[in-house]
Amino acid sequence: MIATFMLEHPALMPVVMALIAVICVIAGYLLVRARYSHQILWTLAGLSLLPVVVMTLNPTAGRSFVFCVVQFSMPSPRAVELLANVALFLPLVYFATLATRKPLLVLASGTFLSAGIEVVQGLIPAIGRSCDTNDWAMNTAGAVIAVLLASATITVTKRRQRELTSKPLNDH
Repeated sequence: MIATFMLEHPALMPVVMALIAVICVIAGYLLVRARYSHQILWTLAGLSLLPVVVMTLNPTAGRSFVFCVVQFSMPSPRAVELLANVALFLPLVYFATLATRKPLLVLASGTFLSAGIEVVQGLIPAIGRSCDTNDWAMNTAGAVIAVLLASATITVTKRRQRELTSKPLNDH
């Protein structure tokens, strides 16, 4: 239903991507400052993994692929599938980066997860999915964006906390 709507209205895909990014950044900023945020960030990362698994490994009826497509296309505002692949990894990698504070490790993990999904799609034709280098590249692009956003969130939060702790108390 959502996929059909997005295919019928491809101009909305950049808006959806921006909304996902904004919601992640707002939630992440608030959580990094909150008590017990570590557990919540891991929970959000785990919940963000569910759509990745469902949308990439859920069997598709009636199709059986035995090949992998090797191509590299640049996303455009009307390329719904490419932009959806960027957006798919954004929340998972964003929240995992905030939880670990290890952006390069999470970026590598996200890239390997995407590659692993494509390998599984290529090796198990019964699920009706084909592996595609575009999917891997766009998932990785989403992971890069997420790591950059998470790193910026961490930097802003640290700076804000330093400002608050370095201000002298007023005796009014």
